Amino acid sequence: MGVEIERKFLVLNEDFKQQGKGTFLRQGYICSEPGRIVRVRIEANRAMLTIKGISSGISCSEWEYPIPLADAQILLDTVCQQPLIEKIRYRIPMQGLIWEVDEFFGDNQGLIVAEVELESEQQAFERPAWLGEEVSHDRRYANANLLKHPFKAWGTHG
Repeated sequence: MGVEIERKFLVLNEDFKQQGKGTFLRQGYICSEPGRIVRVRIEANRAMLTIKGISSGISCSEWEYPIPLADAQILLDTVCQQPLIEKIRYRIPMQGLIWEVDEFFGDNQGLIVAEVELESEQQAFERPAWLGEEVSHDRRYANANLLKHPFKAWGTHG
């Protein structure tokens, strides 16, 4: 079992695009209940099955397995809850960490969030200039929640 320790932030502007190349992702959820999330993701020519357990603070148990691309496509099309989450992910290296910035499409168009995985909950890091408010503890920004409560339905977006 792995443990994911992740902090999540809103993004102030699109300056991050100058620092990294984006990759299109499609992901769907077989189960999106808190504490038992089962996700299928296709990124480029790679597919993963991810299982996430109960979160505690910014930590979460996580298991991730590569699966055949064809199987992932079938799961996304026939088993996963609809609509799928579609986004471009930018990976931006900065001072030994990799920032993942997600620009969402579809019902979540207009939402851009940045995440960074840490070694511990107390790990210090430098904040990029394009980083805004921290939303690590706001479950509205969890991808599994965006499936059920998309950004466009939030009204004032906040």
